[in-house]
Order: sequence, then C-alpha cells, then structure tokens
Amino acid sequence: MLWNYNFKNLTKMKKYNFLFSVAFLVVTLATQAQTTWVSDKSHAKVQFSVTHLLVSETTGHFRKFEGTIVSPKADDFNGATIDFSIDVNSIDTDDENRDKHLKSADFFDAAKYPSITFKSKSFTKVNDKAYKLVGTLTMHGVTKEVSFDVVYRGITKSPYGQTITGFKIVSTLNRYDYNLKYNSALETGGVAIGENVDLLINLEFIKK
Repeated sequence: MLWNYNFKNLTKMKKYNFLFSVAFLVVTLATQAQTTWVSDKSHAKVQFSVTHLLVSETTGHFRKFEGTIVSPKADDFNGATIDFSIDVNSIDTDDENRDKHLKSADFFDAAKYPSITFKSKSFTKVNDKAYKLVGTLTMHGVTKEVSFDVVYRGITKSPYGQTITGFKIVSTLNRYDYNLKYNSALETGGVAIGENVDLLINLEFIKK
C-alpha cells in the first residue's frame, strides 16, 4: 500500500512538472516571438500648433521624447503595445520667454508635471497603410482616453543595416480637457490663444 501511495504521488509530480514545463515553453516562445522597437529621435519630431490672436498660428515642438513598440510579429503591428513619454521641459517655440511661460504654472507647470505620457490600449490595423490607436494620455495631471488615426509608412533597411519603421499622426486635442486654460480676452472679441491644439507627429523606430 505504501509503495502504491508513493507511486501515485510520483505520477502526480511528473504530471505537474510536465504541465509546468509546457506552460513555461509557451510563455518563452510567445516572448521570443515579440519584437521590440525603440524611437529614433534623430529622425522624428513631435510638433504642435495653436491659433494666436485669431489670425495666425504659433508652432512648436518637444526636443526630448522616447517611445517603444512591442509588436506580436516583426512585420505586423496589429495588437502591438505602445509606450511614449515627452519631457515637458524640452518644449521649444523659438522664443525663450514664451517657452518659460509655457513651462510655468500658467500652462504645463513643468515643475509639478514634468512629463506627458501615453500608454496604448489597442493598436488595430485598418489596412496596409493605416492603424487605429487607442490609449490613455496623461498631461498636466489629467488622464484621458484618446484615439488617433495613424499612417503606417512601412518597414525598410537603413544604410547601416538597421530595420526601420515609421508612423505619422495628425490630430487635434482640446487643451482645456487637460486644464490648460490660460488665456486673455481680446478687445475685438475672442481670446488670444486657441482652445484646440493641432498635432503633427512623425516617428521613426528601430528594431532591437
């Protein structure tokens, strides 16, 4: 009876070890199948523009940012996860005094909220040249779900043998949604700074 008991326990242990090994193998293979891409800042730009005095636009960009894409396949980004962050203190509008004002508590309050972050919830292929990106954007202490139409530029090889991919986003955000409400009234009516901010984001990623 004791021999039979030990034999049953040994059989169970072998079964559990086998199942554990299979599960570990599945996870390992799934991890190995994923492809990581990192942003190439020297070939990318995060730009914005906003109306000024109702008759013109002020443009700017952020000089420091970083992002990663983890895709299920090396040549297909459907279902990929995306993380992106921007250094607010790197804002550049070609005017030092204006940049200081934008970093102040009137606008981004960079001392308190030094980063703008984005985390994807879904990245869905629409066709060979387009994806739909949904995720959470955190800016000025406010987190909201946003949706972007993304132009996919394809995959190519650099002269240095690197595998490269690129994307473009053209969209509009309402800065009031993120409590960026500083403004001043005009004598002629209206306000000095537009409520909506247009985005033009061109990104290039390198396969790791």
